[in-house]
Amino acid sequence: MAGKPRPPTKFPPKPANVDGDGNHIHNEILLSLPTKESQLLLPKLEFVRLKTHHVLHEPGDTLKSAYFCNTGLVSILSVFPDGKSVEVGLVGKEGFIGVPLVAGFRTAPTRAIAQIEATAFRVSSEALTAALRQCPTLERRLQQFAQVMTMQTTQIAACNRLHEVNERLARWLLMSSDRIGSNSVPLTQELLAQMLGTRRSSVTVAAGILQKAGLIAHTRGDVKIVDRSKLEAAACECYGIMRWQTEKWHGEAE
Repeated sequence: MAGKPRPPTKFPPKPANVDGDGNHIHNEILLSLPTKESQLLLPKLEFVRLKTHHVLHEPGDTLKSAYFCNTGLVSILSVFPDGKSVEVGLVGKEGFIGVPLVAGFRTAPTRAIAQIEATAFRVSSEALTAALRQCPTLERRLQQFAQVMTMQTTQIAACNRLHEVNERLARWLLMSSDRIGSNSVPLTQELLAQMLGTRRSSVTVAAGILQKAGLIAHTRGDVKIVDRSKLEAAACECYGIMRWQTEKWHGEAE
């Protein structure tokens, strides 16, 4: 006598924080999407690894792709005709590279470069444009992020003009730590000087002031935050202003 038919095997549902290839999703915009939009968007995304100094786009480039940053750190730089550059924005797992596409523009006004090894979910500009027509939450989240970046750029521009290098360095380290989720920031003094738009010697002096005060530990290629609360006190008010405004907007967006 034949036995009773076995019920079909039930496989556990795939976690919402994993894509179709098993890559863990840390990007806060992707994690905030409702299931319907997530299921529509994720198949269009390609998981990519970005090496240190990888350039995602240069000023004037046609934006063929956009990136949902997943780990690591991407700097947004304003580049001048003589080749000099200064950082005007910083993006980690909270953000997105390719903001002009959300407004219907096709070219990049800035340089986007990975400052440390990073991962991201890449989407073609055509696929993103199509997804925005079907995903109202995605469109709203990207518009909100664009506003946060505008606020950040405005504040950093004022900071670079008004505040001392050691205050700006403290602010930059705190912003970087927030975005990578670590108190250890793997960066050289040369890179810090480029990000802050100042000379390497000025960064050396500023780092020495913070290290002597016991706020950071600086070795070649790595800066570790030792006392975060005191580092926040040593930073210019720009860090607190940006954090307060971002948190306030997040509360309003719920």
